[in-house]
This record gives sequence, structure tokens and C-alpha cells, in this order.
Amino acid sequence: MEGYQVLPLEDVVSEADIFVTTTGNKDIIMVHHMTQMKNNAIVCNIGHFDNEIDMHGLETYPGVKRVTIKPQTDRWVFPETKKGIIILAEGRLMNLGCATGHPSFVMSCSFTNQVIAQLELWKERGTGKYEKKVYVLPKHLDEKVAALHLGKLGAKLTKLTKEQADYISIPVEGPTSLLITGTKR
Repeated sequence: MEGYQVLPLEDVVSEADIFVTTTGNKDIIMVHHMTQMKNNAIVCNIGHFDNEIDMHGLETYPGVKRVTIKPQTDRWVFPETKKGIIILAEGRLMNLGCATGHPSFVMSCSFTNQVIAQLELWKERGTGKYEKKVYVLPKHLDEKVAALHLGKLGAKLTKLTKEQADYISIPVEGPTSLLITGTKR
């Protein structure tokens, strides 16, 4: 954090130009904070669904006017000051609400995860290994997906030797048994 001031919201609410909530908590930026912000301050959330920014308080603020600039970008003007703030993605996760799609590489990783998980379920279908519930993708499958994609990033991988794996107490096949030895940019 060298070179950055770390201050409470109340200390900077009238000075900052951009506010990004990232806490994963609720009630972080409330309507009383928004009324104190600079004209055209930008407010958005990348932290936790739709409860970090007090959208209900903003939407029900007496006399507030919503002006849609473009989809997922609205300027809310307060009647007392005529100053407005710009809210992205209606206070929801901006990285989802304002995205116009994901790069093909990201989609490839996501779809490969899904296929690998389905293959695992099919392979283990008669063993009772998986109950009918939600699971996190096992680390060894996640690493398999990563290994399948790293070549497209220009990474060349070297497997750990048995001695190296023993030294850090993991099996040679993983998890985290692949070392990146070089990349191209």
C-alpha cells in the first residue's frame, strides 16, 4: 500500500472520484454517503452481489432523478444540490453487469472445467463417490484444465521430479506439481 492513503470512507467521500466496493459485506456505501459525493462521482461494486451499495435508499430518496446514460450506466441527480452520481450495473456486480462478454480464452477454461467435471461424474457414476449435492471442482481437475490451457499462454511446463515432490510432500502428479519454466510474451 506504499504511496496510497488508507482512510475510512467518511474521510474521503466528498473528495474521491471513483468508489469501488470490494468487501463482500453489506451496507458499505449508503445513500447518505452518496449525497456527499462530488458531482459525477462513479460508484460501483465488485464485491458481493447487490447489497454493498444502498440502491433501495437511492431509489426511494425523495425527489432523486434517474437518468440512464446507457444500459447499466445511470446518473442519479439529487434535488437539493442538482449534483449527480453515476452508478454502474445498478449496484450489482459490475464485472458481470457491465461486461459485453468474456474473452474466448476465459470461456474455454470455463467450458473445459464443466466438461472435465461431467466426465468425472460419469466415470464415478456407479461408485457412490459423489452424492447429489454441489461440489467444488477438485484441485486435481482444476489443475488438469490449467495444464490444458497454459500452452496457449506460451508457458512451457516441467513436472517435478520425485525428489522435488517428496521435498514439499506432494505426489508427482499434483496438486501443484507443475512448474512454469518459461513464458513468451
